[in-house]
Amino acid sequence: MREKREDIRNVAIIAHVDHGKTTLVDELLKQSGVFRDNQEVVERVMDSNDIERERGITILSKNTAVNYNGIKINIIDTPGHADFGGEVERVLKMVNGVILVVDAFEGAMPQTKFVLQKALELNLAVIVCINKIDRPEARPEEVIDEVLELLLDLDASDEQLDCPFVFASAKSGYAMKNLADEPKNMEPLFETIVNHIPAPEGDPEADTQILISTIDYNEYVGRIGVGKVDNGVVRVNQEVALVNAHEPDKKKIVKISKLYEFEGLEKVDIKEAGIGSIVAISGIADIHIGDTLCSPENPQPIPFQKISEPTISMNFMVNDSPLAGTEGKFVTSRHLRDRLFRELNTDVSLRVEETENADCFKVSGRGELHLSVLIENMRREGYEFAVSKAEVIYKKDERGNKLEPMELVYVDVPEEFSGTVIQELSLRKGELQGMGTANGGYTRLEFSIPSRGLIGYRGTFLTDTKGNGVMNQVFDGYGPYKGDIQYRKQGSLIAFESGESITYGLFNAQERGDLFVGPGEKVYCGMVVGQNAKTEDIEINVCKSKHLTNTRASGSDDALKLTPPKILSLERSLEFIDTDELLEITPKNLRIRKKILDPKLRKRSNMQGSVK
Repeated sequence: MREKREDIRNVAIIAHVDHGKTTLVDELLKQSGVFRDNQEVVERVMDSNDIERERGITILSKNTAVNYNGIKINIIDTPGHADFGGEVERVLKMVNGVILVVDAFEGAMPQTKFVLQKALELNLAVIVCINKIDRPEARPEEVIDEVLELLLDLDASDEQLDCPFVFASAKSGYAMKNLADEPKNMEPLFETIVNHIPAPEGDPEADTQILISTIDYNEYVGRIGVGKVDNGVVRVNQEVALVNAHEPDKKKIVKISKLYEFEGLEKVDIKEAGIGSIVAISGIADIHIGDTLCSPENPQPIPFQKISEPTISMNFMVNDSPLAGTEGKFVTSRHLRDRLFRELNTDVSLRVEETENADCFKVSGRGELHLSVLIENMRREGYEFAVSKAEVIYKKDERGNKLEPMELVYVDVPEEFSGTVIQELSLRKGELQGMGTANGGYTRLEFSIPSRGLIGYRGTFLTDTKGNGVMNQVFDGYGPYKGDIQYRKQGSLIAFESGESITYGLFNAQERGDLFVGPGEKVYCGMVVGQNAKTEDIEINVCKSKHLTNTRASGSDDALKLTPPKILSLERSLEFIDTDELLEITPKNLRIRKKILDPKLRKRSNMQGSVK
């Protein structure tokens, strides 16, 4: 007999990047009394990773739970960025409803559409929370219409269209059911969750069934599977069968050594859990996302949506530059291999493959941001390595035609920049699909473009729009190959001598283009020290000092005025490198270099046209 578990609600928070969902969860935690009165609480407490805090984005989905009037509300905070879509798709399997957070000024954005579509396909109940209503330029009434239009576009059912709206300011800590109400606290949102999100259902008498939707990892206990109890009861020391809907041959009897539930931000040891509970299970070494834990007598796997395939790949390799091993703690291929395979414990959208070369690994992910976050994490942990330019992953159709990943790109720019953006994206094989007006008098452009056309575009876009443009992209499946694209119009300035950069050498070199190094920096032959103003690569000597003469001119070297070097961030460096270059990554520095450092060998290779 299927029953409802009325004392539990399972809900996921979905939103576009930066619409305030992590701040909203903070407030729900505070107002439900999770923290002691004297406890110091950091802002965005759910973003536990340093990079999440710095960039203000959520990368990994997180579980938490609050109690409201005796009802336990399990809340899952999900990433808003399409590169981490693999995270979102899975966690929705654990919940019965979603809170869609929309900025009261920006309105419904492309990424919102991506996540909302997944929720509607799974038939989940929706609560719309219009956040930041205390912004001076907020326009909540118009945003309501935009959200309803979005729901219609996504073929929402009548029930889903009839969703409740809540108006909130997560920062100020209040929510209201109507705009005219007096703002007090978050209670109206708690009430809406309890009344509108269905209670989880299952058969408490049936055999145990738990679908693992997220994997956590802990150095002490190893892999931790997180999932919802769909049927039956789960107990500590219980023997269960591990099966998977996509792998019919997989069947293993394992034992549940520890069982936890979420209370606030903590995991609490429990002895058993019933239907609707979201639990964490440790002690099963090779547990994976999509596995079902069920009773050995009746091993029935729960169907599960396959994780989206990666669309972009990069080679991660041991650093072999002349400066190799001088700045990093972990530099060998064994270090690199162990670290990359460890990442697979928690990141399901990532693929790591060994290549013919023992020092090189092919790493594939959902986009440039996805891979750059991994690179930044490794760099901070003390790893030193090199990466190649990101390349898209092609496929073939039944007739053998080449297919490539496509993206839908939404660009909001001031009108005067729209021509430049259209021109640039057209060169990158983008097709303009629509043009309209967006908030604040901006023009909204919609393009269909190959994923490789966007590699290296973000930096150009910011320059072209003087930092005023907003660009969002959503993966749009595979389409026919669109032809060759020329990525970079400018060549590199390459050092042809190893040593330390000197003011005199830099002064003579800066006429050729933008330099990436200042005086007193270590450089080596084959290292890229700047960007040429013209299309070809030029070799220059930045270690050149002035020949001494008998006449001494006082202060003549001090008089040389150097333009400050252009310091490239990790993203800009990844965008800048060309197919015959590598990015050397150490905890202290980022250096761009040619794959072939020796100028003679490089020339010979170019003449043979063999630089891949």
